[in-house]
Amino acid sequence: MTPAELSEAVLRCVRGAVDSGVLQAGVPAEAGVRRPPHGDAQWATGIALKLAAQAGRPAREVAGLIRDGLTGLPGVERAEVAGPGFVNVWTAGGAAVRTTVEETLQRPPVPVLREDPGRDARAWARAAGTAAGEAALLVQRAGNPLFEVRYAHARCRALVREGSRMGLEPEPGGLSGRAEVALAAVLGEWPRVARQGGGRRGIARYLTEAAEALMRAVTERPPLPAGDEKPGAVHRARLALAQAAGTVLADGLYRLGVSAPDHL
Repeated sequence: MTPAELSEAVLRCVRGAVDSGVLQAGVPAEAGVRRPPHGDAQWATGIALKLAAQAGRPAREVAGLIRDGLTGLPGVERAEVAGPGFVNVWTAGGAAVRTTVEETLQRPPVPVLREDPGRDARAWARAAGTAAGEAALLVQRAGNPLFEVRYAHARCRALVREGSRMGLEPEPGGLSGRAEVALAAVLGEWPRVARQGGGRRGIARYLTEAAEALMRAVTERPPLPAGDEKPGAVHRARLALAQAAGTVLADGLYRLGVSAPDHL
């Protein structure tokens, strides 16, 4: 289940409660599905907090209606009420990863910017509003967000190249590793971030998070076989996930006016 599909499912739950007379409120245009800042839930919505004021009912009670409506739906592993009235949702990992990767890889490639360290540092500093200064952004080391994002893109490209040399081509598939599912969840948010995610600063913040998620995923579940491990469908699926991450990172960097290197 993708974020868009989950959002539609939440709205259907609300619409069903309203139509049946259980909930006296209007149906919003959006469910506001986001990744929660804490815990291990993949998605959360605060729609019940908005509906509660209209309905004159406790937000957690309204959230319970939504939770009950989501429970048992295809693609939803479980849903829980959290905090003052949020609904946390865990979706079925494999299908969600496959769908996100397929949708990402269908997007047209972005233009390639020539490498220019000075320009890249200035562009990132303007976008991120960093206080570290452009000089610090030129240092290629951990802790430098510009380096980490560009390195993550280069790592994606290197994995795909090495996979090709081994006869492994990216092929979207179902993956269930926690870091893989988390990376797919981050990638699934890119269309929203690109459209309305807080402008250039929001894009820079997102790219930093996406780079971290990518590095966790390829460390926890390496896309390439090692030692006596035989290459198989799981490696092709991991390579496709890495390729999708590289696609998103390249798009975000281009929007900021920063080059996305194939080698670093």
